Amino acid sequence: MNRIFATKAGSDVYRLRIPWRPFSNDAAPLLSSQNAGNPEKGSEAKQYDIAIVGGGMVGLALACSLASRPLTRHLNVAIIDSNPALGRKHFIKKEDLPDPRVSTITPATISFFKDIGAWQFVEQHRHAYFDKMQVWDYTGLSYAKYNARDADKEVLGCVVENKVLLSSLLSRVQETVLPKKIYPSRLNSMSILPNSSSSEVDSMLSMTALFTHGRLAKLELEDGNSLYAKLVVIELAPVGADGGKSRVRELAGFRTTGWNYSQNAIICTVEHDVENHCAWQRFLPSGPLALLPIGDKFSNIVWTMSPKESSEFKSITEDNFLKAVNHALDYGYGPHPTPSILGSSDLFSWLKGGISKSANDCFEIPPKVVKLASERMAFPLSLRHANDYASKRVALIGDAAHTVHPLAGQGVNLGFGDASTLSSVISEGIAVGTDIGEVSLLKKYEADRKPANVMMMAVLDGFQKAYSVDFGPLNILRAAAFHGAHHISPLKKSIISYASGEMRLPLFA
Repeated sequence: MNRIFATKAGSDVYRLRIPWRPFSNDAAPLLSSQNAGNPEKGSEAKQYDIAIVGGGMVGLALACSLASRPLTRHLNVAIIDSNPALGRKHFIKKEDLPDPRVSTITPATISFFKDIGAWQFVEQHRHAYFDKMQVWDYTGLSYAKYNARDADKEVLGCVVENKVLLSSLLSRVQETVLPKKIYPSRLNSMSILPNSSSSEVDSMLSMTALFTHGRLAKLELEDGNSLYAKLVVIELAPVGADGGKSRVRELAGFRTTGWNYSQNAIICTVEHDVENHCAWQRFLPSGPLALLPIGDKFSNIVWTMSPKESSEFKSITEDNFLKAVNHALDYGYGPHPTPSILGSSDLFSWLKGGISKSANDCFEIPPKVVKLASERMAFPLSLRHANDYASKRVALIGDAAHTVHPLAGQGVNLGFGDASTLSSVISEGIAVGTDIGEVSLLKKYEADRKPANVMMMAVLDGFQKAYSVDFGPLNILRAAAFHGAHHISPLKKSIISYASGEMRLPLFA
């Protein structure tokens, strides 16, 4: 029987244990023996500056960011993840159909990827920039259209397959001079002792002595390897690890606040007769339906609905599923918004303000879906947020710190923001000679990221709750909000800037 338990060793030593699960890794080594980890089981423990638990997109982005900074590129980094993709050469063929697991990357994240040298690898594979987005709901009362030029931007975002992001980050971290080793295993236990009474500890002491004095964390892996690190960063991507339901996070002493939504999301890749260059999202009674361009006449579907509905839509025939998607993006559940409703109704006249509307601002019907190009996948939705992001020698990033509703595609962008800020804080600590594992330094990272993440989570949760109720007066208020976002230029610009990653709140920019 698999069980998880935490023990207290001695009076002040906390250890966490995770049930052992066998994994196979028959892939050829990706990195050389100098920097790729497949050390012999039971080999002598090694010391690192940073151990990243979870080699997902955010964990690898942190490694790339550390490698890009002059003060951190010399740090010795261990990456612990049992995902076989990290241990083999991952070729992505151009003729492969798009994977349904994608991320909508914001302009701020694109800039981050360029800064760390990873975007050049993304551009070698399929990706789709978009500069327009249309959002509307099933009532037909109103809609909002966003264009990058409304906020003096070139694009609103870029849709990229997760496997492309992961491969690009891995390719970038390979070519950097950052000393690194990948351990294809899972974390079994972690021990951290309190600091000794002595204010100064000789850095030349043995690893065991430094651990005893509280200057190192000790990690034991399922494959028998042990290592020590000044700082442990827990990312734990959803694939191959714990992600938002991180047992490592909770057993390390971090507690979370959150809830499960009574919703699942169905994701899949679909094909059109024409190429799609716009991001579309319609709020339906059961949840939002997003149609995102992925390039080469393909789009990605993210459809939120009840668990019962998701089970039905996942199992129905392809033909019936395509009919359901086209119906939901067209006249299904309610009429199209019309100029008569928006333009001449006294109901919204106080929001018009005499602002003219161009032809490009008119409501459009999304391109028809003609073919299903991938399997349909379903997963439950939830909101989770760690009460703290940092403790002594441990920091949380990405899904280990927060999970959000996917209705705006912001989840992974928040994680990349975590990686950027944490690497910056570590660099600042090194510049002034601070121990990178000290909680006082790590709390600076938390103070920067926590308010931004909490605000975005509150906005997304508010949208989810506002559209979970079908009530006449509330429908009118929602339509008024859409109408204001569509017609009031300063508000529209603020919304675009906030969604692009500038972290300025609409109305308070």
